Amino acid sequence: MATSVKMDDDTKSRLERLQAEIRLKTGKRVTQQEILARLVKHAIESKADLIDSFREKRVPLAESERENFHDGMVSSGVSTSEEDIDDVLYG
Repeated sequence: MATSVKMDDDTKSRLERLQAEIRLKTGKRVTQQEILARLVKHAIESKADLIDSFREKRVPLAESERENFHDGMVSSGVSTSEEDIDDVLYG
């Protein structure tokens, strides 16, 4: 049973270009449905990459930015143990 998938015009156009390029380079006619099926199969095989592609991108800090952050930290002169932290957190 075929189900329709909604996509914007840009995505549809890119899918059509991909379809044309496959035909040009392989000599085989493939349907958009076949292309989408193969893309989904590939995405399932590399799920982590797909999931990561939806995460917010974060650029690592430059060394100078990291130094500026740490320069702003000051020591209170009080030593804090794990027990002290546990007491504050858990009572």
